[in-house]
Amino acid sequence: MTRILLYTGKGGVGKTSVAASTALLCAERGLRTIVLSTDIAHSLADAYDVPLGPEPREIVPNLWGQEPDVYYNIARYWRTIQMYVTELFSWHGLDEVMAEEMTILPGMDELGNLLWIADHVESGRYDVIVVDAAPTGETLRLLSLPEASRWWVERIAPIGRRMSRLGGPILQRMVGVPMPQEEVFHAAERLLRRLDSVHRLLADPERTSVRIVLALEAMSIAEAHRSFTYFHLFGYPTDLVVANRVFPPDVGGYFARLRETQQAHLPRVEQEFGPVPVATVPFFDREMVGVDRLREVGRALFGDSDPAEIRYRGRPYQVVREGDGWTLKVELPFVSHDDVDLSRHGDELVLHAAGWRRTLVLPRALVDARTAGARWQDQTLTIQFEPRRAAAAGGGARR
Repeated sequence: MTRILLYTGKGGVGKTSVAASTALLCAERGLRTIVLSTDIAHSLADAYDVPLGPEPREIVPNLWGQEPDVYYNIARYWRTIQMYVTELFSWHGLDEVMAEEMTILPGMDELGNLLWIADHVESGRYDVIVVDAAPTGETLRLLSLPEASRWWVERIAPIGRRMSRLGGPILQRMVGVPMPQEEVFHAAERLLRRLDSVHRLLADPERTSVRIVLALEAMSIAEAHRSFTYFHLFGYPTDLVVANRVFPPDVGGYFARLRETQQAHLPRVEQEFGPVPVATVPFFDREMVGVDRLREVGRALFGDSDPAEIRYRGRPYQVVREGDGWTLKVELPFVSHDDVDLSRHGDELVLHAAGWRRTLVLPRALVDARTAGARWQDQTLTIQFEPRRAAAAGGGARR
């Protein structure tokens, strides 16, 4: 079974180097590995210091790299749809070249990059797929698309097809506007079902692990909190948090105070993301570019362990719909009811348990919902939220 390791994080934290070094280590340990970028600002080629393109290219034995291209993806995945949209824009008066440019809608490049994952899994050529994903916000938006695609296929597409069959010929004769033919609907449904298959792959905890890369600084940690919440909300399992560029103990002078700040943040990160493990990568004294340098990064991160192994199983917390309201469940092993203290501040839930503190950033669906109570059962804290309309009528969130 092909393993998928998806690395994401705030821009500038070094996720590309971490992803590239993980892929290199997997390859050197005998696993057929491909690393691909879903970020429109590709930097994998820069990390390895080798040219890469829209098709996989071998970097070293057992390791292939890929930086998909939007035009290549369009020709591969939705040429039929593009031809119709180009025809539609041309009818509106645009020349053919401009019409074709207008068919490249925002998000299509990232979307096409995501579809490569399913292709590589189905090819059977790789044991591990390492994904250098876009910065956190773009990755979250991208990973929510499969859910929307399922709704489109089930609800909207059948209506559009019927309307096109019944009124299309008349409208085309009266107005002259080109109407989509049956093959356009078929192509759209194939594309969206393909997205749904990608969702199933990425949501499979036995196959896929999301790994969050962060810097030990307040802004990066705050964004990692939000992404951690939303990955779990959409069913994408996180098995590792990587704190990158950690200053070594012997750093001095100008960087001494920065190390103190990092060391103050590290225990907090370990507590708040637990039980998901937190690994650290040191701040090296040189630029980590090229295969030899990336090998050092990989060894510093994983040592002699298998970089592709699942490092945490389970969901530290999950949000489920119950009737008109919502329930948030938090696993707290080895903690008793009397050890737990719960408070809420705006969009944050703060848990104090057994001497540690954990902050959970609430999903958007719960920000305006009042907490209606909590109960403790089988080492799990369950927190109830009222329906949002009831919360609005009650005057906002209860603290």
